[in-house]
Amino acid sequence: MTSFSISPIEYQARSERLVEHLRDEKLTGVVLFDHYYILYYTGFAFIPTERPIAFVMNTRGERALFVPRLEVEHARSNALITRVDFYVEYPLDTHPMKVFQKTLMEMGITGQFGVDTDGYPWILGYRGPSLSDLTGRTPRQVVGNIEDQMMIKSPAELDLIYESIKWANLAHMLLQRYTRVGVTETYASMRAGMEATLTMLDAIGPIYSAQSAFSDGPSAGYRGQIGRNAAIPHALANNIAFQPGDVLVSGASTPVWGYNSELERTMIIGPATGDQKHMFEHMLALQNIAFDAIRPGARCCDVDRAVRAYYETRDLMPFWKHHTGHAIGLRYHEGPFLDIGDQTLIQPGMVFTIEPGLYSLELGGFRHSDTVVVTGDGIEILTYYPRDLPSLTIPV
Repeated sequence: MTSFSISPIEYQARSERLVEHLRDEKLTGVVLFDHYYILYYTGFAFIPTERPIAFVMNTRGERALFVPRLEVEHARSNALITRVDFYVEYPLDTHPMKVFQKTLMEMGITGQFGVDTDGYPWILGYRGPSLSDLTGRTPRQVVGNIEDQMMIKSPAELDLIYESIKWANLAHMLLQRYTRVGVTETYASMRAGMEATLTMLDAIGPIYSAQSAFSDGPSAGYRGQIGRNAAIPHALANNIAFQPGDVLVSGASTPVWGYNSELERTMIIGPATGDQKHMFEHMLALQNIAFDAIRPGARCCDVDRAVRAYYETRDLMPFWKHHTGHAIGLRYHEGPFLDIGDQTLIQPGMVFTIEPGLYSLELGGFRHSDTVVVTGDGIEILTYYPRDLPSLTIPV
């Protein structure tokens, strides 16, 4: 049964693992500013702004959040922490980082400490001192250890990803249903997302939380990847109207307690031409090669190398633009990456998107993306939307 949240016991275990690393490195504590890291260790989801927010933990395992006054009640009611410290506002005569010094002192973080960044990032107009300037000590990066920890998903995390996939599948089914010649991508996307969200809320609303700054339910759309624009992997939506013969690259996802999945499909409006069928078949073959190459003990680079060999032996490299896939979880893109430059050892519990693509300026783009989890002897493909061309052909 899906738990629909991460338990306090799991948050505590995550923090204890980080404390072990701090002790091994002889650090007195850690300061994290990244909102995904803060969510991972505390369960506190927030929208980053110019107002600094930080998670602080010492080697005794005491955990604090440092927030602006407007976030105090939010933090106290949603975060699994020992204390909440706050400042009045940014900017004021007294800079928030001056107030932050008191938190560090009271937490006993007076010697060498770990960080994700040396001070709050200068985003949305914020300016402030680095932690090095503030404390007179150069903090040590601990991001590698945090990322290694986040790579392996727990059973509870996998439950949330499974739930994400279920509702993304519904949103995509509706998107395909409402995609017709003359309709715009905006109409199809908004109708699919709204109907899928309302259906989900009818089913699990009392126990659902998106924990996302970007979405509050299932969504599906094309992001401008329509017709020849489908050859631009990261295009932007532009209210394009669908035309006969268009190649469409779609995407669907749902945040569930902050966790994400990825479902992408290539669809064609009207009967596919011979060239479109040819590219579609190559795309399926590339994905199947990646599925077969992912196994515990292999390296991420091995998967991408096997996929690229197919491109190279069939003279398809002119249509290649990106690596085979990436990890996914709290963030839509996570490490490790299925790329020839990533030597990370593949382990059970890792969750990847598998999305090798082909991009032709004349025909458009061809890319499916499926979410998979690494098992003891291979993978389980979690997404289950049809992959075959007949199922993905939209009638004119």
